[in-house]
Amino acid sequence: MDHITISNIKIDVVRKDIKNIHLAVYPPTGRVRIAAPLQVNEDAVRLFASSKLGWIKKNQRKFEGQERLSPREYKNRESHYFQGKRYLLNVIEADAPPKVVLRSKTYIDLYVRPETSIAKRHEIMNEWYRVQLKKQIPALIEKWENKMNISLKDCRVKLMKTKWGSCNSERKRIWVNLELARKPIHCLEYIIVHEMTHLLEHHHNDRFLAYMESYLPNWKQIKTELNTLPVSHADWKYELNLIEQI
Repeated sequence: MDHITISNIKIDVVRKDIKNIHLAVYPPTGRVRIAAPLQVNEDAVRLFASSKLGWIKKNQRKFEGQERLSPREYKNRESHYFQGKRYLLNVIEADAPPKVVLRSKTYIDLYVRPETSIAKRHEIMNEWYRVQLKKQIPALIEKWENKMNISLKDCRVKLMKTKWGSCNSERKRIWVNLELARKPIHCLEYIIVHEMTHLLEHHHNDRFLAYMESYLPNWKQIKTELNTLPVSHADWKYELNLIEQI
């Protein structure tokens, strides 16, 4: 990957077999990336970036006030999110297999053996999030298969550092980010619809946008909400949030 700097803004430049130049600003840090056709030279890329400086700065400012979670230590009364709601962690040490229990509207109980490391507690919590997410997904898939008149062969969960979801249209398989377990269910639904729409249209073109408007008329509002919710301490590079192209 190449880089250029315009007005003290570092921009990642990726060469692809595409027709247009795509400019994107990614949450949570406002990272900027340009995807350029193979035949477009650096001077043309720089000229394009310079012409979009106002747009870039405006959208970077949108992420400046985004809440960031400090590194989790998995200790008592620490805040953790599930389905968009904030809970307090209650750590219970016991000489028994670890488990996580959603006890009430306020607490998540984390049962661990004495002297369990922070890394292991993180692993236990993530596995619980994975199980919960997998419980939510099937009903949403069935709902949108019927609405979209398509058939999805598989939906899998994994922790991703580049996007909220992805789609392999040839295998009719989609992936959703494990982090979505922490977000409201309607955000998970939006990502599922987005990725399933790629079975009808591979690219983010006018046809794709028309499908999204038809299926989820408020998808832009949900997308904005998703990209402004509290993010983890790690420097996640979430799914493309804003884009311009020529």
